[in-house]
Amino acid sequence: MSARLETLREWLLAEHANTVDADRLTAIAAHLRQTIEESVEGALVEVGCYRGAMALWMRAVLNDLGDSRRQIHVYDSFAGLPAPGDRDSSHLREGELVSTPADVEATHVTWNEPSPVIHPGWFADTLPRELPDSIAFGYLDGDFYDSIHVSLTDCVPRLSRGGVLIIDDYADTVLNPKAWDGLPGVKRACDDYFGTPSPVEVLVGDGDLAFGLYRRVE
Repeated sequence: MSARLETLREWLLAEHANTVDADRLTAIAAHLRQTIEESVEGALVEVGCYRGAMALWMRAVLNDLGDSRRQIHVYDSFAGLPAPGDRDSSHLREGELVSTPADVEATHVTWNEPSPVIHPGWFADTLPRELPDSIAFGYLDGDFYDSIHVSLTDCVPRLSRGGVLIIDDYADTVLNPKAWDGLPGVKRACDDYFGTPSPVEVLVGDGDLAFGLYRRVE
């Protein structure tokens, strides 16, 4: 890891501690690096970007790998979370986690990095029309069942061969008893979309990381 990437890592852990932790940054960097080293074609997407911290991290990792031209697209309602459904918990409420496109831009300006392509609106409206045709790497951070299900529905068919989707808050407490399971709708959406046996791999960190990884192999 370069000195700049290490410095950014420490800044993100301090300034964006409510949405970023060391295990998340480590997993994203490792699997993004593998994706780029395997020359997987396509753009990067983040579905649920909040203030742009993870998009900035992905941009910096790309730069560190010498891939500064690859586009990053981010999607957010910028109106806060929708209402949770009957397959979700009450951990988060409607309207929480409000940000603006200007917040995403400001996060990148702080580090003199170009802003990603920003797509405001509800996922069901923006993803079908505004996702890139080819996706190499995606980070799905929708929190609720419906948001994750529509993310998978629109992202998986566009995923390049060898491409990866990392699904935040995917908690399989059988395979990873330490995983935080505060947003159970995420795994339920994955189970309903993919069926069984699930192709989603459980990622384990040093703490209570709840991450799932889907790789398109065909």
